[in-house]
Amino acid sequence: MNLKLYSPLGDGGKLPDTGTTIFTIMSQLALEHNAINLGQGFPDFMMSEELISLVNTAMLQGHNQYAHMCGVPLLREKIAQKAKKLYDSNVNADAQITITPGGTYAIYTSLTSMLEKDDEVIVFEPAYDSYIPNILVNGAKPVLIPLQYPAYSIPWNEVHEKITAKTKAIIINSPHNPTGAVINEGDIEQLKSIVQQHKNIFIVSDEVYEHLVFDGLAHQSILRYPELMERSFVCFSFGKTYHCTGWKIGYCIASPLLMKEFRKVHQFNCFSVNSFVQYALADFLNNEDAYLSLGNFIQRKRDYFQNRMLATKFKPLPSHGSYFQCYSYKGFSDENDMELAIRLTKEYGVTAVPLSSFYQSGKDDNVLRFCFAKKEATLKEAADRLSKL
Repeated sequence: MNLKLYSPLGDGGKLPDTGTTIFTIMSQLALEHNAINLGQGFPDFMMSEELISLVNTAMLQGHNQYAHMCGVPLLREKIAQKAKKLYDSNVNADAQITITPGGTYAIYTSLTSMLEKDDEVIVFEPAYDSYIPNILVNGAKPVLIPLQYPAYSIPWNEVHEKITAKTKAIIINSPHNPTGAVINEGDIEQLKSIVQQHKNIFIVSDEVYEHLVFDGLAHQSILRYPELMERSFVCFSFGKTYHCTGWKIGYCIASPLLMKEFRKVHQFNCFSVNSFVQYALADFLNNEDAYLSLGNFIQRKRDYFQNRMLATKFKPLPSHGSYFQCYSYKGFSDENDMELAIRLTKEYGVTAVPLSSFYQSGKDDNVLRFCFAKKEATLKEAADRLSKL
């Protein structure tokens, strides 16, 4: 007998057009074909032994029960000190910082704490895949604006045109996933102008790759700009900073008023984050070089992979930050990007992510995204395999 489960929201649920993420799909395909996985953004090298030791020490010291709902006070204080040192931002550790189970959770909670039915949120595409489902599940509407290929810069004239009385927020992501683009001071000036003109617009700033900025550029954190911080949720990730993506720990910084709303959602969703890791991170943040040296460390991997890829038919697009670089294949294949990504996995043993998966429309510029946050041996082998294409 076939039983049909009853859904109070109908057959489609809250996200009827949402399926399995492209990262899960491509990672599973890589596993099935024993391919080198340059699709999903995680390192294949070891994280800091010092940080691992600090976690073990914290557990042995008994830090194994619920942490404070907002996060371990010492960790929040260390984050506030870091924000002051790096961005000259006067952040109140008690009123403005909440520790979260990952950066993606921080983004979701930021949006959920302010969105109401029929609100509009400006999203730049290609976009990290959680943004649009987060908006839709809150009954709001994503307003999609494509970044300008090939540099993936923001078309601010179009942004101004798309703002309406219903616009509640703009999502900014720098360094950008999936393209590696970074915003500049001109972008910040545009944001300031928008906030000044439209008093009811908020900013969600995804800065999980804050320390992965290359080529001598400065990270334009929203924390640097008090007039923007007043209306912003700024989201970060320890997982990306310390090569421990599986730990799923991050944090959000916002004005006291916005953080009050953020915590209303947070306390009944996650409540608190694992305590022993927080104590370890509070201690490890004293090691400033561990995050200050990260940009140069990852840039060397970008440069190494790019040099190895010269032996292939792929053409690199600019990447000034993050774990990722996009490559064009316009010159040698008529396949759509999903077809080519699948063929590379099956026939050449290298997995990338098709950039069209980051567009709701499936826009295809014949571009694949590769993750270069890997061991040099991994990158060399991947490029060697791709050179046979």
